[in-house]
Amino acid sequence: MKVSKTNAMRQLDQLKIPYEIHTYDTSDGLIDGLSVAKKCNQEPSKVYKTLVTRSASKKIYVFVVNVADELDLKKCAKAVHEKSIEMIHVNELLSLTGYVRGGCSPIGMKKNYPVIVSDTLNTTDTIIFSGGKIGMQIDCSTADFLKATKAVIADIIHKEAI
Repeated sequence: MKVSKTNAMRQLDQLKIPYEIHTYDTSDGLIDGLSVAKKCNQEPSKVYKTLVTRSASKKIYVFVVNVADELDLKKCAKAVHEKSIEMIHVNELLSLTGYVRGGCSPIGMKKNYPVIVSDTLNTTDTIIFSGGKIGMQIDCSTADFLKATKAVIADIIHKEAI
């Protein structure tokens, strides 16, 4: 099957970073991260979602966390040395990033926003993330992902109390 290239794929190609594509059926409307991991027959621990935020100083930050995790906005603000961070409205996503909800890749956005990835990434050799459109995921090495995104690793998720 011929896959049309997304901005994320074009950027990885430019950087000569090898990757695999996973496609999945979206006709049931289930595009949340855990459903995507299941549809792609992948361990949820390897599948990450992209969340776009705005700081109190109006800067845009991109956070990448495991699909099973929840962003901790206080930790996010601390990680980027901002007073506060909030999620952007979904209707702003396309104009800011060039991507739609459910197809937002941390690679190939309209601008190079700072990318911060959860420290859970340290537990996996590969990462699976949105390929830049709904129904498509990109799978590449963690090291290559960090190279492509210039991401900073930080503690940015809610941790369960033990």
